Amino acid sequence: MAQDRKIWIKICGITTAEDAESAMNCGADALGFVFFQKSPRAVDADKLRSILESGRNDADRVALFVNPTREEVEKVLETGLIDRLQFHGNEDQQFCNSFGMPQIQASRVRDSQSIKDAFKKYDSADMILLDAYSRREIGGTGQTFDWDLTKVLSESQLRKTVLAGGLTDLNVLKAISTVRPFGVDVSSGVEVSAGKKDLYKMKCFIEGVKSV
Repeated sequence: MAQDRKIWIKICGITTAEDAESAMNCGADALGFVFFQKSPRAVDADKLRSILESGRNDADRVALFVNPTREEVEKVLETGLIDRLQFHGNEDQQFCNSFGMPQIQASRVRDSQSIKDAFKKYDSADMILLDAYSRREIGGTGQTFDWDLTKVLSESQLRKTVLAGGLTDLNVLKAISTVRPFGVDVSSGVEVSAGKKDLYKMKCFIEGVKSV
C-alpha cells in the first residue's frame, strides 16, 4: 500500500563515529545507542561522547535501556547528547515518564494480545516499537514476527508504531506495506558483525524505505 508520508528511519546499535556519520549520510532520521552491558552493541556515556561530540547533529539520538536504574539513565542524560529514551525491558510507565524526555517503549511481540497490551500499558509513550520475541535475547536477534498481527491496531495507533525485528533491505518494503507503521528500526540487518555497520546495507535499506 502506498504511503502519503515519510517513514521515520532509525539505525540502532551504533558503536563508532564512522558508523554514525555513515548512517546520517545515508539519510537516517535517528541513531540508536545501546546502554545494556550484556549486548554486543553496548556503549557507555564516555563512548557516546567520543562518537558524537565532534560529529554532525543531523539525526535524533536515542538511548536504549533495559531495566536500568535511575542513576544509569541520568548519567547518560548528563552528557547532553540524547534527544529521546527507549526502554526495552519491564520498566513501568511512571519510571519512563519521570525523566521528562520523549520516549519509545519497546514490546516483544508474542501474539496480537501482546501488541494490544503494549499500547494500553504505555499509552503515554511517543512511540511503541514492536520487536520479535525471543526467550534468549532482548533485541537485535535478526528475527521477524508475523506482521499480520498488527492488524489489531487502529490508524491512530499505527501513527505511533515503529516496526523492528529482522528487517533488511530485502523485506522492508513488504513490512511497510503490511503494517503501515510510523517508522522502522534496524540493527543486525545492516551489519557486517554485531556492532559494526555495513555502509552498503545501510544505503540499500534506507533507499528502499524512501522508495515507498
